[in-house]
Order: sequence, then structure tokens, then C-alpha cells
Amino acid sequence: MGFSRSELESFRDANVPDLVGPGLKLLFVGINPGLWTAATQTHFSHPGNRFYPALLLAGVVDHEIDRGVGMTNTDRRSLIERGIGITNVAHRTTAKASELSAAELRRGGEQLRDFVSEHRPAVVAVAGITAYRTAFRQPKAVMGRQPELFEGAILWVVPNPSGLNAHETTETLAAAYRRPALAAGLRLG
Repeated sequence: MGFSRSELESFRDANVPDLVGPGLKLLFVGINPGLWTAATQTHFSHPGNRFYPALLLAGVVDHEIDRGVGMTNTDRRSLIERGIGITNVAHRTTAKASELSAAELRRGGEQLRDFVSEHRPAVVAVAGITAYRTAFRQPKAVMGRQPELFEGAILWVVPNPSGLNAHETTETLAAAYRRPALAAGLRLG
């Protein structure tokens, strides 16, 4: 599946529903939906995004999810049954996260607090240190487990899996995503 630039641009500001179900253990949080994500209605969807390959390598998921085409209903059900959810700090769909203002990220951070309070995951893993620092006014935060709880959940900041984050590899992302999955009590392959 491919999209022309004009087709992708038509998805600006489109809604991408959260992936969440009962028994939520681990909530992954992206910065915001990209245009490809909106087009496929699949978080972290883009042919160059390493999120799903890293989850597979880490043993967090047990089958490949096609990041170019998007999730099937079976894929969604499998993640939910494993206790995995996905949302974003900001919900406005853009071509690049840099299009978001600091105020949007902070508003999204407050909405994320409400979301976590409602759904009660054991662990929250925010993918993207810069967005985390801005959204939660934590300019000195570092990657990894954070010292404070987040609305009762253990909080991790993990690397952003975007292909634009060139200094990370699928292997380093897998190692980073495995730690919060273990903390959430997921059975890993």
C-alpha cells in the first residue's frame, strides 16, 4: 500500500482512535499521529517506523505487524489481549511532530493524565524524550524509568521509533521496549 503526497495531506487533523481494552498493563504513548498513521488507522504506522519490528524482536508481540499497511482486527485483538494499549500525547495528526506547539504538548500531557487515571495501566511508556520533557515540564528528564509515578503507573521514557531517530536501531529500540514490558508483567517470547 502506498499513498501519494496529496492523499497523505488529506489526513491532516484526522482522528486516530486509541488502542485500549480491558486489563491494560502497558500503555505505549507516541508523540502524535503522523499522516501515514491516520491513513492506515494504525499507531506508529509508516514503512520506516521501527516500533512493531522492535516489539517483535523484544518478544512483546508474537507476530509481525505490517507497519506499511496497518493493523488487522486480529492484530488489534492480540495486542489488547496481551494487555497492551497505544495512545498519543497530542492527538492532532501532522506530517512531523515538530509541527506541534509546546502548548499543544502540555495540553496533551494533561489529557494523558486523565486517560491513565481512567484506564489504570501498570506501566506507561512515552516514546520520545523531547516531547516528554516539553509536555510534562521536565527539562532534565533522561531516558528510562522515571523516579515518580504517573497517575499511579510506573513511568518510562523510551526512544521514539521513527525512522527520523537515526541513532537508534531496531535492536536498541527492542531493548528499550522490553524493560517497561517486563515491569508491566507481560509474558515475553
